Amino acid sequence: MKASEVIARYEAFCPQELSLPGDISGLQIGTLDKDIQTVMVALDVREATVAEAIAKHVDLIIVKHAPIFKPLKNLVTDTAQTKIYLDLIKHDIAVYVSHTNIDIVDGGLNDWFCDLLDIRETTYLSEVHEGQGIGRVGNISPQPLSDFVAKVKASFNLAGLRLISYDQDHSHLISRVAICGGSGDDFYADAIKAGADLYITGDIYYHTAQEMLTQGLLALDPGHHIEVLFVSKIAELLRKWQIEEGWVLQVLESQANTNPFQFVY
Repeated sequence: MKASEVIARYEAFCPQELSLPGDISGLQIGTLDKDIQTVMVALDVREATVAEAIAKHVDLIIVKHAPIFKPLKNLVTDTAQTKIYLDLIKHDIAVYVSHTNIDIVDGGLNDWFCDLLDIRETTYLSEVHEGQGIGRVGNISPQPLSDFVAKVKASFNLAGLRLISYDQDHSHLISRVAICGGSGDDFYADAIKAGADLYITGDIYYHTAQEMLTQGLLALDPGHHIEVLFVSKIAELLRKWQIEEGWVLQVLESQANTNPFQFVY
């Protein structure tokens, strides 16, 4: 079967047009006009991902984070970063990117986060297209902040996370939570407008954290890597479509560790 058939079905679910302006989405390396037998889903394309794809004879990688995110000045094998791209080209591995469109689409990554954390009665954190939005905000069963923090840690299998709060007493009740995968601190004002007690997003900047607290918003920063949920969920969809469409295709979930951060105790 053709790679284009897989991507056509993917884009019927998650169109590129949903992406935020200026975002990178769609085919970034290789061609979709080729026969494929194996597709792999990954969060990032790093050197470990490429080695894994080569070893497993992968034809197509569907990835959330674009491997090429800065303008290239050259394509030389002497540079470790550009070698990643050249190895993909050398082994005829196509790379298709689905970034903010999978965050925005109904039934996509932010909705999967809400399901995982039992956030109900959700709406969009910030509407970016008519009837479509980035992030989600909704209600949880009223509970102490400490209990919900423990739930987030367990749900994402985290060794630790950052709690944005001046208060060392975490017993106060929370009942309304906003969430945005990736680096979403730009949307914290929307969380306040939506009446959230707590905002969950990654890569929160120091001064932005202070501004949040000044305006009465608590926050959790579980890291950018919680988006790894993309891998299992997209693989699950591909396997579902494989049955529906009768595809002869092997679907793999990348096992490469691309999280650059560790907690040291």
